[in-house]
Amino acid sequence: MYAPAGVKTSKDFPVPDTMKAWVLGDPGELKLIDKAVPVPKKAEVLVRIDAVAICATDLEIIYHGPPAIIEGGMPHNKNFTPGHEYMGTVVALGPGVDEYTIGQRVTVEIHAGCGQCKRCRQGMYTSCHNYGLNYGEVDKGHRANGFTTDGGFCQYQVNHINTLVAIPDDMSDEEATLVVTAGTAMYGLTELGGLVAGESVVVTGPGPIGLLGVAVAKALGAQPVILTGTRDNRLQIGKELGADHVINIRKVNDVVQAVKDLNGGKGVDYVVECSAAPNAVNEAIKMVNRGGKVCLAAFPHGEAPVDIAHIVRNNIYVYGIRGEGKTATHRAEAFMKQKRFDATKIHTHTFPLEDLPTAIRYAKDRVEDAIKVVVKMKPGAAQKIAAE
Repeated sequence: MYAPAGVKTSKDFPVPDTMKAWVLGDPGELKLIDKAVPVPKKAEVLVRIDAVAICATDLEIIYHGPPAIIEGGMPHNKNFTPGHEYMGTVVALGPGVDEYTIGQRVTVEIHAGCGQCKRCRQGMYTSCHNYGLNYGEVDKGHRANGFTTDGGFCQYQVNHINTLVAIPDDMSDEEATLVVTAGTAMYGLTELGGLVAGESVVVTGPGPIGLLGVAVAKALGAQPVILTGTRDNRLQIGKELGADHVINIRKVNDVVQAVKDLNGGKGVDYVVECSAAPNAVNEAIKMVNRGGKVCLAAFPHGEAPVDIAHIVRNNIYVYGIRGEGKTATHRAEAFMKQKRFDATKIHTHTFPLEDLPTAIRYAKDRVEDAIKVVVKMKPGAAQKIAAE
């Protein structure tokens, strides 16, 4: 039975020595194997994973590799377990940990920066200068589960306490997996200035981050909040999450002018770009008024031309964000705990862990118009394995 030296466990939450875990083989290939249950070190805990959502970045990693970096290179065929949007229950405490208790439900952030580089010391741990330097003799202490260290498509995972967000008992497992998505939207609005009450905001692209971007912007008091996209059913979800107006870009001749028409004939104060369309940046900079701000939370696969002259002449600020930095997940969870918006509206499908390939297919191909697909442990499965 699992009993590493210096690690605190509880008979109420027995932990096995091995677990089921999906590992990445060749591009697009996942294999279910037995792995040793990891051991938490100082300032770390062991989380029993109860649910994990599938993110578009998981698909990028599984099929292409980047932005994952394992042992200094591509993640394929290295016994690497992807997955990063997970929640669960704390079942073991590393040496010196007293910030959390065994049995406590948590959701997780992805990035635990090294804590010693310039960006980490500024609170920008998603921009850690030692990203990926966490193996062998070059171990700088950086962890980004599902990116540079093993992630959540398994039964147990180790997390640094800085990545944990406590969740209330009345928050479902599925909703808890969405905290990090809402946190990314919150981070984008934070970088745009944070104080968006009474300001006009456009969100482009009704994917998971875009839809929760609408919810967060409205919860922060933005007025109006305008959502653009191509799918009427997703735009309707955006309205349910707080959008004052929605625009199907396939039904208007000029989306920039359509935005201005809804905002008294002038550009908006902020745009949060979540569509990854090649022309999205140019449309975004023309949607904002002079001195406006644009946050890029998505990007196209290839290079895209940008009208830099328009940016400079109109004093427009353009920000790129990575992940859910500056503890934005804690602020997002606070909104969700207070029922300021219903993030579960974007959760569409749930599959058991052993059916992860099917869940991946639903997310990748948008089967049945899947938005957020969640993989769950079967009730009692981890406890049963431990008992055996």
